[in-house]
Amino acid sequence: MSAHLIATAWTSAGDTSPMLSPATSPVPIDERLKAIAEAGFAGFGLVADDLSAVRDSIGFAALGDMAADRGLSHIEIELIERWWIPRGQPGHTYHVRDLLFEAAAVLQPAFIKIGSENGSRSSDLASLAAPLRELADDASRLGTRIAIETMPFSRIATVPMGAELVGAVGHPDVGLLVDAWHVFRAGTSLAEMETALSDGIIFGVELDDAMPEVVGTLFEDTVERRVLCGEGSFDLTGLVNMLRGKGFDGPWGVEILSESFRKLPVAEALQLAANTARQVI
Repeated sequence: MSAHLIATAWTSAGDTSPMLSPATSPVPIDERLKAIAEAGFAGFGLVADDLSAVRDSIGFAALGDMAADRGLSHIEIELIERWWIPRGQPGHTYHVRDLLFEAAAVLQPAFIKIGSENGSRSSDLASLAAPLRELADDASRLGTRIAIETMPFSRIATVPMGAELVGAVGHPDVGLLVDAWHVFRAGTSLAEMETALSDGIIFGVELDDAMPEVVGTLFEDTVERRVLCGEGSFDLTGLVNMLRGKGFDGPWGVEILSESFRKLPVAEALQLAANTARQVI
């Protein structure tokens, strides 16, 4: 059993997808946690739709007890987008923020993952600093942190952009979630990453792989065609070594998203994800 791997939300979700709304996992939460633990993971992630289902069924305290009983000590929750839009304004996401904060108060996650918004990259990161600082203050009061996941099809498109924003915010509880797919599909080199990243800025990492060529849109490629670690074209060993050089050495998230992967029985999928990720780290 490895104490270094985290089954991020989509890896254990079964036959569902970010393209669905709601994207709630069809796998019962107790079966899901059992499979995660038996595959040797040390923790797990859940998306907002799953958290909503938990809240309305067993409740967050029961989920926390269930995780502890399985020896799953690390929890991540996601995903807040458009967090800079004030409550009540068009496009605001306070329904997600409120849900994740309610969950965080009970589950004490390692961090709350945030994105930005799909579209062209921002030319004014500075305008995002104040609302992100406010978000981090709220998270700090609950004993958790905020991790920004950069995505090449979004406003915060690259890890260097994310690092610039973290620097502008200057809050100890704001850092980065580094996803291999988003690093390499954004065309960011490991040298650029090494220059951009400061010590302590990395809160989490997600390992995954992909074929050399993008098929469809970037968003379609990321949710339908990822492959297991080591079965694609990414320099995952180089990425892991560079991140270790920056002081990060786990726990390592594994995030496999694909049309074929989600059709597998969850226990089998998780074992494959764990075994292949271990060969990389």
